[in-house]
Amino acid sequence: MQKEYLRWQVANIKNALTKRRVVVLSGARQTGKSTLLTQVITKDDVLMSLDDDNLLKSAKGDPKGFIKNSSGTVFIDEVQKVPALIPEIKLVVDKNNRPGQYLITGSANIQTLPIITDSLAGRNKRIRLRPLTVGERLNRKPMFLERAFTMNFNRKIPGFDKEHIFDFAFCGGYPEAIRLKNQKDRKEWYIDYIDDLINRDLKDINNIRRQDVLKELVLILAGWSGKFMDYAKIGGSLAVSKPTLETYINALESLYIFERVAPWVRTDYERVGKSPKFYATDTGVMTSVLGWNKNDIIRDADRCGKLMETFVFQELAALIDMDSDYNLYQYRDHKKHEVDFIIERTGGAIVGIEVKAGHSLSKEDFAPQIWFKENIMKNKKPYTGIVLYSGEDTLSFGDGMWAVPIAALWAE
Repeated sequence: MQKEYLRWQVANIKNALTKRRVVVLSGARQTGKSTLLTQVITKDDVLMSLDDDNLLKSAKGDPKGFIKNSSGTVFIDEVQKVPALIPEIKLVVDKNNRPGQYLITGSANIQTLPIITDSLAGRNKRIRLRPLTVGERLNRKPMFLERAFTMNFNRKIPGFDKEHIFDFAFCGGYPEAIRLKNQKDRKEWYIDYIDDLINRDLKDINNIRRQDVLKELVLILAGWSGKFMDYAKIGGSLAVSKPTLETYINALESLYIFERVAPWVRTDYERVGKSPKFYATDTGVMTSVLGWNKNDIIRDADRCGKLMETFVFQELAALIDMDSDYNLYQYRDHKKHEVDFIIERTGGAIVGIEVKAGHSLSKEDFAPQIWFKENIMKNKKPYTGIVLYSGEDTLSFGDGMWAVPIAALWAE
């Protein structure tokens, strides 16, 4: 029997259904949205998946009748396949403000798709389901953010050295791939997955004809994970214009394969950078399309650092999704001062995070955060600097600077 993982977002979905007329659950294909629905649905609810051909034809033929709802919640899976359902849902919930009328899911960001002409703004709660985190795989509670802002981490978190962490990274977070025991089989699964998205799913959301360019772009963007994009360089290598490149990148973002992290700009420092940083949303996808082998990258500092930073991003992003009191940013200015991640909590307190793949540390590893604290924060807001590293001890380096094991991301 295949293992079913209890997802962190279940509690948020149940809570949202008691307060909002519509809940929109989105996330990449195969992240487990349909399985999650079985953890939420009750006997009074109705589940209809548009992956079922008969239901798809019914929804297209009679969208008004398809979404008819008298009680309970109507769950509609893969709603982006029939955009005409959105205005019909809007009409229904505008006449009836009962919470929990609809839960709709999509394997694309339906809020930003050009095929969706009506908005559910003010009527819906949007929830993102990402690939499985390590914490979900190990059935741990999401404690990292709370502990980061109180510096209440375990003194020692053993059992997760760099090789063990990279095992998680190469495995990725897609449940079907995780169930495969062989890394070669996982790599083939991820490559087939990307091919299917490009060849099939993009037809549901955008009229993109150059599938060959998209496949090459996936490879390029995977290599740029953790970097600031050079549009001219990438567009030149693909022989496409900047507007076309932006359209293609947006399409891949709408499928949740890549993501931008916004810059932190709440400062009067005139040299602050305003460019987003790009990340692959899953390290299993990233390492597979790049053709990486774990034994090779362990000895390659550049690739090792890129993989660890992307891995930390996907873990942090899932934690941030859980609580609207936290927001995730990055910082870089024109003088090349850079902090990998900035987490800001409602009220203004900030935790800065640097990622280090190795297990040895020095005071120099905190230099970017010490500069940020002294020159940008200037004691205006509480600031804690963390270097996440592959050791097992939580260590103070003075003045609010701490070394914390990467395993703290999933430790209870």
